[in-house]
Amino acid sequence: MPIRTNRGRTAVYRRLWGWPLRSPRHLVGTLVILAVVLTAVGIMLPKAIEKPGQTAGRPGSSATSTSRPGVAAPVTVTSTLPPRLTTQPPPSSARPDQDGVRVAKEWVTAWANHPDGITAEQWLSGLKPYTTEEFLSGELTTVNPANIPATKIIGEPQVSSSVVGSMDVDVQTDGPKVRVTVVKTNPGWRVTKFTQAS
Repeated sequence: MPIRTNRGRTAVYRRLWGWPLRSPRHLVGTLVILAVVLTAVGIMLPKAIEKPGQTAGRPGSSATSTSRPGVAAPVTVTSTLPPRLTTQPPPSSARPDQDGVRVAKEWVTAWANHPDGITAEQWLSGLKPYTTEEFLSGELTTVNPANIPATKIIGEPQVSSSVVGSMDVDVQTDGPKVRVTVVKTNPGWRVTKFTQAS
């Protein structure tokens, strides 16, 4: 009777584990088969774990119940809550505050005031009384006063929109029409943004 050793079993295991490394074709084939198996397990596992009662709460599924005589039918509770609001209602419009309009006009006057030789610091100090700190120390520090295409105001300011505590004011210059956003702060009305109006 022959003596059984682990040498034969080890050789079989070595051949099985070593097969994918024999050639690139074997390796690619092994990876493809492994990906297919993992995908199938990922699809089938949630369906196998799911309990029968969980399908009733899913959208698109209908809850059906069967009752036998003498057995109480299950009670289905439905909610009639209103849908959640995902957007804020638009703010109500308000009458324009003339102080805000005045600040917008004075800000555009200071913005357009950039004689030859003025430094950026001098130009910013002219805007400081009418501008919020965030806007003054942020976006306005990147502006070169020599590139501003206006030198003076040539028309009266027009309020394009006004809500409580904020308004947009259009001011015509000898260059573009400028739209200034002013907000009510503790020190008073201050400019927080400006763009070229259409």
